[in-house]
Amino acid sequence: MDKVSLLYVTASGKEEAREIGKKLVEDRLASCVNIYEGMTAIYRWEGRVESGSEAALIIKSKSSLVEELKKRIKELHSYSCPCILVFEASDADAGYAEWILSETK
Repeated sequence: MDKVSLLYVTASGKEEAREIGKKLVEDRLASCVNIYEGMTAIYRWEGRVESGSEAALIIKSKSSLVEELKKRIKELHSYSCPCILVFEASDADAGYAEWILSETK
């Protein structure tokens, strides 16, 4: 049986996050996407310390779709180097995990 993975992705703001999340669910690459807006990011980019507002997505999917998800996120994303972190859920509620697996392709 496939396992559940969570992807943490940041976006330039709420609208970009919503567009990415909606497409991933429509494409059945994700069963659910949670969006947290109003975050402040402080980061080093091209030798300088920068800061800006971002929104974060938590994407719930099956582990076998991770590579396809990463490719699709990069296609949809405005950043040249988007943050995409993948976490395998080691202990998910069985009913919830089954829902995630059944709602993805």
